[in-house]
Amino acid sequence: MSEPTNGSAPGDDVNGQSTGAPADGTHSTEVPRRRSDRHTAKKHRHPWLRRAAFGVAGLLVVSLVLGVAAYVKLNGNIQRLDITGALGDRPTQQATTDAQTNLAPLNIFVMGSDSREGTNLGKGQTEYGMAGSRSDTNLIVHLSADRKSAIVVSIPRDSMTMAPRDCKNKNDKVDNGVIRQWNQNFTLGGPACTIRTFEGLTGVFIDHFVVIDFRGFQSMVDALGGVTVCLPEAVKDRQSFLDLPAGKSRVNGKNALAYVRLRHNIGDGSDLGRIDRQQAFLSSVIQEATKSSLLLRPDKLFRFLNATTSAMTTDKGLNVGEMKDIAQSVQKIGTDQIRFVKLPTEAYAPDPNRVQWTSSADTIWKAIRTDKPLPGTKVPSSTTTATGSPTTTGPALTVSPDQIQVRVSNDSGIAGLAKQSAAELQVQGFNVSSYITGNKSADGVVVRYGPGQKEAARTVAAVYPGAQLREDDSLSTTIELSMGVGSPKAVEIPNRLGTQPLPKPTVSATPSTGPSETIKARTAAQDICT
Repeated sequence: MSEPTNGSAPGDDVNGQSTGAPADGTHSTEVPRRRSDRHTAKKHRHPWLRRAAFGVAGLLVVSLVLGVAAYVKLNGNIQRLDITGALGDRPTQQATTDAQTNLAPLNIFVMGSDSREGTNLGKGQTEYGMAGSRSDTNLIVHLSADRKSAIVVSIPRDSMTMAPRDCKNKNDKVDNGVIRQWNQNFTLGGPACTIRTFEGLTGVFIDHFVVIDFRGFQSMVDALGGVTVCLPEAVKDRQSFLDLPAGKSRVNGKNALAYVRLRHNIGDGSDLGRIDRQQAFLSSVIQEATKSSLLLRPDKLFRFLNATTSAMTTDKGLNVGEMKDIAQSVQKIGTDQIRFVKLPTEAYAPDPNRVQWTSSADTIWKAIRTDKPLPGTKVPSSTTTATGSPTTTGPALTVSPDQIQVRVSNDSGIAGLAKQSAAELQVQGFNVSSYITGNKSADGVVVRYGPGQKEAARTVAAVYPGAQLREDDSLSTTIELSMGVGSPKAVEIPNRLGTQPLPKPTVSATPSTGPSETIKARTAAQDICT
């Protein structure tokens, strides 16, 4: 008998695998095992894998169902009011989209209300308002476009300002209106009249509004498990039944409400003193939510959100999904970058029990309109790498510099800035069509672009950290770069062309030194007793 030509031993197939036949040539009674049988055996050896897979799948399904149910529940809690038809002429939004975050700044008007009656436009209510309700708390919340900082401005309820004579008449404006105490706007016309008056006075565009019912406020605090407050002196108030010692105390929802509304039997009894306590209270709430890891406790978070949404009336556009997007965009803002500001006021001559805004208030409104830091405050700056490229993360730049045509305008009043900027762009591959001295004065860097050119504009804006984007229908494919006072130094962008270093700047757009106003503010990180 000849040997197998492939070198295999008897009982082996041509691939060296056993055929089941013994080497002595006798027949075996063992039935050959198929590959599918081996797989079946493996399955039987690990039944826990199947159970685990089913368990994970079931958990995902349950989580999805609960998530949808929670969304429907929370969204259904919110009362909504469409006031767009009652706002009349509105200011132009001056601040623009940030090149890094691709987000615009947000201004949210928060009002505290004594009653939710009227949110359903029931008997005796105005078309857009909450007739008979009062609002002692008014906050303007400004979120910067780069989502690195927030400003919260408290407006005193006793402020005397110009206001539309009749908020239901669209021809009545602030300029041709009457002088009225601030909180009367809410009583007469609800959030619509309040926002219309505010926008007319300040030129600040309001994106959303939120009315918080004070009765629901108690549930919000209880859902947090209480909040710590601090008093400079012991208080025993007969009207609110608030009885607290000096120093720090842990309070439930009922006592928290009494604390934020307290005016009598403490300090000078003014609304301005109450604003200080309210701002300290909000700082405490932020600190509480941070240290208790609220976001990591789904049960506690849902109780808080359920209580919050049940106490809210908002505009039509502010649903739970939009709130989630806003919350995610600001989650990296440090408590030291959340600043509370009490609007600067002075005595109102005709009535010493009332106040009027000072000129410093205009400084605050300008900072919000243009999305700039408050004078005298510092915000986190964009750090850079060794090569000068910004380390801030954001959407990737998708248009190459050599595909972009740029026109540079010097709007700083500082000679030579446009020419310097043109050189900083050209060395990175941009096509600069012209650079001119503008005829207007501006702050910071603004990149204007025509329809369909936003991605190209983002590439230009990335050269100057903090630059704002603004769409301009009058422009075509050329990007317009406005260099104003306070323009930052150029940096290298990730998709630049060439390796030649940026030219050393010889012109600075830093504003001339001189007396500058500082706006007093407290941060959410400060001790609540200060």
